[in-house]
Order: sequence, then structure tokens, then C-alpha cells
Amino acid sequence: MHEVESMMFLGETPWHRLGTRVIEIPTADEAIVAAGLNWKVETKPLFLADGTQVSNKAVVRDSDNSVLGVVGENYKPLQNKDAFNFFNPFVESGLATFETAGSLRQGKRVWILAKINKDPMTIVSKSNDIVEKYVLLAHGHDGLMSVRVGFTPIRVVCANTLAMSISDNGSSLLRVKHTKNLQDNLDKVAKIMNLANQKFEATAEQYRFLANREINTKDLEKYVKLVFVGPKYEQMEAEGQKPARDVLPKVIELFETGRGNALPGVAGTTWAAYNAVNEYLGYERGADESSRLDKMWFGDSANLNKKALEVALEMVA
Repeated sequence: MHEVESMMFLGETPWHRLGTRVIEIPTADEAIVAAGLNWKVETKPLFLADGTQVSNKAVVRDSDNSVLGVVGENYKPLQNKDAFNFFNPFVESGLATFETAGSLRQGKRVWILAKINKDPMTIVSKSNDIVEKYVLLAHGHDGLMSVRVGFTPIRVVCANTLAMSISDNGSSLLRVKHTKNLQDNLDKVAKIMNLANQKFEATAEQYRFLANREINTKDLEKYVKLVFVGPKYEQMEAEGQKPARDVLPKVIELFETGRGNALPGVAGTTWAAYNAVNEYLGYERGADESSRLDKMWFGDSANLNKKALEVALEMVA
């Protein structure tokens, strides 16, 4: 299933190789047009076959009258323009730059990714292995996903979307329900942005910790099995099964030859192991680039990405 409906990106072609490229840094108005998001939604009443009106409502897109979802009577849509406007103070002041935005699943899900214009995080200085800081805002028009604002590290050498620190405990991810106070809640996100740098630096310390720990072949195999199967892999092997047998050779190959994994100070480390799993999730898992993007940011690949970081840190603790 082709998940990406429309999107734009600034500069170099992103890892998922999808969307319309823009050359100059876009304003909110320019980004929303380039991303194909210059449409609105509204809620309309629903009726049973016998003409009886029900309390739920349909979310309808004005550009093509498509029904994006069925929601409760108190649901208040967040228009795409308002989502972009959240970033305006940061973009206009130069604190952030729109880099990519778009819609998934025929408009049911919308996202905006902005780069935070702060100094990047250096993980391995000898190879200039750096991680840039981003903020991702996503929301759904189908009533199934609340507004989410989260900080997202992206490794420059391979464009891998990394997981944040496990010590974060979700405090950098704001979930706001679609209510009448939605805009007020979004305004509060500005305060969270002030803490972004501390969150990123705490996570960078954990990345550096992984980069200072080598991993052997036996532990690499154990790591992959723990991420994709869990502790039950030992019982499975005792029963003659081969857990993660399809994933294991691919991740081992990426550990050795993956993007940025041969760099001095990276090769042979647990940092390389984590990035091998990350690269597999972003570049190889799933049917196509479109579904990989959806899974990596919002689906089970996002959960596996976070688990991969957690397991790596546990193994080297």
C-alpha cells in the first residue's frame, strides 16, 4: 500500500526518496502548498439508514469531499495551516527551518518536520559523526491519533531517524487531544522547546556511551534477537527454532558495511550495532519507501527503534 499521499522536502533527497523538492527555505505558506496540504477539513453530521442522526460526526476534506474518519461530537479538527503556524515563531526567528512535510494514508495523517538550528551533537569526534536536532509535529484527521510533538535526532552520515533517550520518559513527546482548548495546548509546546537542547544532549551522551563499547559477533547476534524476538528467543532455540533468522544476516551485514558504520571510532561498536538495526528499519523493512516512512515515524518500526536503543544500553550497562 502506498502510504505517502503528498510531501515536500528541502535540499538533498531524503532517505525515503519521496516528495517534491524545494530549493529555498520555505515559509509556512510556501511549505503547506509544496507539501500538498493546502486543504481544510470539517465535521459533518452522520445519519443511520433510516434517517436517524447519530452523535458521531464525519471528518470531511474540502478539496475532494473524502471522508477521513468518524469522530465523537466534541472533536475539534486541527487544520493543517494551524499546525504549520505553530512553527512560525521559531522559523521566522531563525530557530528552526521547515525541512519536510506531507500527508499519509490519503490525508488521514499529516506531519511536519523542522530542523532546530542549534549546534549538532558530535558522537564520534575523530570521524565527525554528528546528529542533528529536529522537532516532529504529527496529527491525524481520522480521530485515531492525537496531536504529537516530539524531538527527533537524525544522524547526518546516513540520515537515520534515531530514538530518543530512554530516560526521557515521554516528557519530550506532547500528546494533545482534539478539544476546544487545542490551540491553547499547542501554545504550551513553546515552553517544551526550551528544554529540547537538554533532552538532546542527554541522549547524545548515551550514543557516545554506545560508541565507546565494542561488541563481538556473539553479542551482536544476541542483540538482534532481543530486539526483534525478545528474551523468548532462548527458549525458541532450545526447541530447535531459529529466531530472527531472516533479519539477522541483514543486520550483521549492515553492522559491517552500513552507512557510516565503517567510520573510525564507529566500526565494531555497539553504536554501529544500534545503527545497523536502525538502518534496517528505515531502508529495508517493509514493502516500499512509503510504508517504511509511515512505520518508522508512527508504526511498529518506531517502537522497535526505541527498543533497539533500550536493549543496546542495557547490554553495555
